[in-house]
Amino acid sequence: MNSLAHPQLHFTPVVKDPSGPRELVILGSTGSIGTQAIDVVLRNPDRFKVVALSAAGGRVELLAEQALRLGVHTVAIAREDAVEALREALGAKAAGRPLPQILAGPDAATEVAAVECHSVLNGITGSIGLRPTLAALRAGRVLVLANKESLIVGGPLVKALAKPGQIVPVDSEHTAIFQALAGGSRAEVRKLVVTASGGPFRGRTREQLAAVTPEDALAHPTWAMGPVITINSATLVNKGLEVIEAHLLYDVPFERIEVVVHPQSIVHSMVEFTDGSTLAQASPPDMRMPIALGLGWPARVPDAAPGCDWTKAASWEFFPLDNEAFPAVELAREVGTLGGTAPAVFNAANEECVEAFLNGRLAFTQIVDTVAKVVAEHGSHHGGRAAAGTSLTVEDVLHAEDWARARATELAAG
Repeated sequence: MNSLAHPQLHFTPVVKDPSGPRELVILGSTGSIGTQAIDVVLRNPDRFKVVALSAAGGRVELLAEQALRLGVHTVAIAREDAVEALREALGAKAAGRPLPQILAGPDAATEVAAVECHSVLNGITGSIGLRPTLAALRAGRVLVLANKESLIVGGPLVKALAKPGQIVPVDSEHTAIFQALAGGSRAEVRKLVVTASGGPFRGRTREQLAAVTPEDALAHPTWAMGPVITINSATLVNKGLEVIEAHLLYDVPFERIEVVVHPQSIVHSMVEFTDGSTLAQASPPDMRMPIALGLGWPARVPDAAPGCDWTKAASWEFFPLDNEAFPAVELAREVGTLGGTAPAVFNAANEECVEAFLNGRLAFTQIVDTVAKVVAEHGSHHGGRAAAGTSLTVEDVLHAEDWARARATELAAG
């Protein structure tokens, strides 16, 4: 198997571990993944040192505080109109500390993704993380990947650049598979089992889902996440994206990737081997554990997050996925099989449909229904595998996304 993420093959980056702390770049530092990564770093100053940060620019006070506390040499901000506010925030908080260099604009994160360091954590949300992902890989950095969209929409581009072991996944499901795969050879893998919490609507029928409100959908039972990811978890689009990601990361065919509902979110995913053995990775739902594993791999970071309390009685449940009520996973399998720009269309159309749902323009069940219509139109108009394989370019991906967003918006408007 030509796997991008392989726990038994350790990519040697151009910039090796220094004798001191491992140098890191954190992209998306003010988001959920970024802030938790910084928490891990601050609790382990002997292990990690952050040299650069990037953020969109909506939380300049937090970004300035992070930059000064970590002592980074560079800060990248996507919004050029936020640069002055960032400078003022840095100046007000500096207290004599040196100020970092500021890079601004849509390409700023891509630029810092290639600076000299050991590892780049891509915690950006959305397909805008594709160019930084490619930049980090080209520069020979270890890519600690929390931005699943860049792999999904740019799969062939990422696979063409990444060496075995150069990508360490951060999604809880994929870090679980990553760890479980160390228990056997690739030839011994029968299937991957990706777990899903089932979201807030587990057990509801499709008819019952029609009346779901945005407030209902934003109340995830397990994880605290941003609105788009939370809605994706409620529709199970997020699980569909993870199936595509697992296929790309581990080179396992779609028919050998199974989704099972596990409401407790303690078993994060499993690998079944050909002898009937199944290895599962279990821990309480806390993203600091997979983040720390990604930053420190192949070494673990002690006390990164609390472990399971085995002195207390607990029950773990597993249920089959209801594909009729939640068709997103099967649609994602179809999209992943099509390849080319189809995954980009799926992802972009979904983002627009989620926005339409949050603004009251689409019903909950219409999110995936509308995405399916856009994907079908893309297939008929563009041959389904438009710009597939090695011919795929970043421009192809962006063009497909623009088309999908526009068409999804039209359909949502009725």
